[in-house]
Amino acid sequence: MSQSKPHAAPVAEELSAGARWRLLGVLLAAMFMSLVSVSIVNVVLPAIGSTLHATEADLQWVLAGYALTFGVVLVAAGRAGDLLGRGVMFVAGVAIFTAASVLAGLAADPLVLNIARFIMGIGSGLLNPQVMGMIQQHFRGAARGRAYGLLGTAVGFSVAIGPVLGGLLINWFGEDAGWRSTFLINVPVGVLAIVLALLWLPKPLFSKPTGKVDLDPVGGLLLAVGIFALLLPFVQGRETPWLWSLLALAVLLLVLWVQWEKKYKKRGREPMVELALFKIRSFTNGTLIAGLYFMGVSSVWVLVAIYVQQSQGFSALEAGLICLPAALLSAFSSDIAGRYVMTLGRKLVIGGILSALFGLLATIAVVLLEERGVLGIWWMLLSLAFIGVAQGFIISPNQALTLMEVPVANSGSAGGLMQTSQRVGTAVGIAVITAVFYGMNHIAGYSLAMSLSFVAISLLVLATLVVGVIDLRHGHAAHAKPEAEEVVPASTGAQRTVTGAIEIAGPKEPTQPVDSQP
Repeated sequence: MSQSKPHAAPVAEELSAGARWRLLGVLLAAMFMSLVSVSIVNVVLPAIGSTLHATEADLQWVLAGYALTFGVVLVAAGRAGDLLGRGVMFVAGVAIFTAASVLAGLAADPLVLNIARFIMGIGSGLLNPQVMGMIQQHFRGAARGRAYGLLGTAVGFSVAIGPVLGGLLINWFGEDAGWRSTFLINVPVGVLAIVLALLWLPKPLFSKPTGKVDLDPVGGLLLAVGIFALLLPFVQGRETPWLWSLLALAVLLLVLWVQWEKKYKKRGREPMVELALFKIRSFTNGTLIAGLYFMGVSSVWVLVAIYVQQSQGFSALEAGLICLPAALLSAFSSDIAGRYVMTLGRKLVIGGILSALFGLLATIAVVLLEERGVLGIWWMLLSLAFIGVAQGFIISPNQALTLMEVPVANSGSAGGLMQTSQRVGTAVGIAVITAVFYGMNHIAGYSLAMSLSFVAISLLVLATLVVGVIDLRHGHAAHAKPEAEEVVPASTGAQRTVTGAIEIAGPKEPTQPVDSQP
């Protein structure tokens, strides 16, 4: 079998400091838009149900459809960005997301709304890996940590403002116009992001790479269907129990995908995912940290919203407000973490995990003491604040540390893999932990159900802590005694960058010092 000619995406122009930060502003605007659209929907579902006469299954798919398509396309989108240019994939993702937002805002029935949500998930899945890929490509050293910190700030603020904004729009415009406006507000943001992307993103945007483009369609299809079969039972299994049988199919497809990727590379082709990435310990450990942490802590905000509304009689707006300080502190701590991630490294993440554990235990105490009439439920503002601080110290710093040793040529697919672990972790965690909550609630009531659910989350966070400590120890060992380099031939026009004991093809980064960027 003849080998395909090696190629890469067009090399983008080297950016000045000002151009880099303008680029980051465009990336963050699009990320903010896509993430607000996630958090805002949770509080407007009742309005959608009453105005569109949607069933409970229809409303479930408003959430599930977006999550499924988003998770399925992440890795393939990252790979496509690596090969075809991250700029063109970013613009395409924003355009699809914006157009689908219009369709959602004008939907006349639940079917059209859910189709729009599926398409929004595709758009978000296309643009998200490009954000991390372009941060990896154009920021280095301390500037990269700062960029990830600002990304975390945008994430935290979007989570904070989404539920509050959704409640305000319903109050201002009424149920029908209110929930529609939560989708239509994406349109001006999306249009502005596209215009600024065309002006400020590095050129070329649309040029195809030289040589034959090898997108590995069979590998992409196996992975996409495997992830879909893995996610679907966790987002819909409660309503449709037979879907749990798909887990066996998911395992089979993912095993077949790994075998295909290995054979594809042996044939001299370019697999969709460079499996050697998993031999980079910082990448493997960081991806595992992301999956475990999201499996646990993502459920916190779902459980708090359910508990305060069903047990304490809170409105949707009040439920959003009780989480607001935590989300704002997440944005603030992300910015702080971005300044120190390159010096403190994994210690910063471990500190965040410990803060999350304290916040979880403190919230259990508030729930139990509130039931006994000792404390008011609003003390949860304080206990959840520790989890908010933890979010900022964990999520964005972990992204930076996980991708630090990944070659730029693989950053899109690597970012897609890490985000896929987050999506799978979120789906699995919410399904399992909410099942614990509802099951215990039938037996012992809201207070004990909430407490035991938070204990389950704490166990997952403890597992995250173990992986973080292992990675920290490996990092110290590697620093004290570097592993021997493995010398392998490099493809034409590429270098082999050493990351521990593993070699992965990737284009050479500019030779300026890693800490020289402003």
